[in-house]
Amino acid sequence: STPTASDSAAQLATFGAGCAGLPATGAGSLVAMAAAPVAMAAGENPNLTTLAGSIKDAGLFDTLENAKDITVFAPTNEAFKGNKSEALMMAKEHPTTELPALLKYHVVQGQLTPDTLSGDHVTLQGKSLTVTGSNGEFSVNGTAKIVCGNIKTANGTVYVIDGVLFPPN
Repeated sequence: STPTASDSAAQLATFGAGCAGLPATGAGSLVAMAAAPVAMAAGENPNLTTLAGSIKDAGLFDTLENAKDITVFAPTNEAFKGNKSEALMMAKEHPTTELPALLKYHVVQGQLTPDTLSGDHVTLQGKSLTVTGSNGEFSVNGTAKIVCGNIKTANGTVYVIDGVLFPPN
């Protein structure tokens, strides 16, 4: 079928209950995030400050700022705070070795739209993650739900998730 104007609008729309928590204007708003590269956009979003700090600690800020057409599955501050796993503790204790691999597992080459979200996607870390769901109800690896999706940035698309993802061994 031929795409219509409403189809295009639907592809641009964010979805998820977590989107209501975004600032309406200014830093961290959809308009501000759309104008900034993904790492800077995350840093301006009040729900993603832990992720933004981790990106800097891991030395990935420039990598993500300069990447072209990426999709980032971005864990909320609460996701990091609520996860006491050994894998996350190990990553935080080894910011130049373990942390970059963990964070790269949250990034996929190419901008995924809600229509192309479901399926297996190879991450920058090298292992695949699996997105399941439809109609604005998606989960990643069966462990993290997308709470605010399809946020555009200058160089990618962000899907805010309520959990930290860990690459399979």
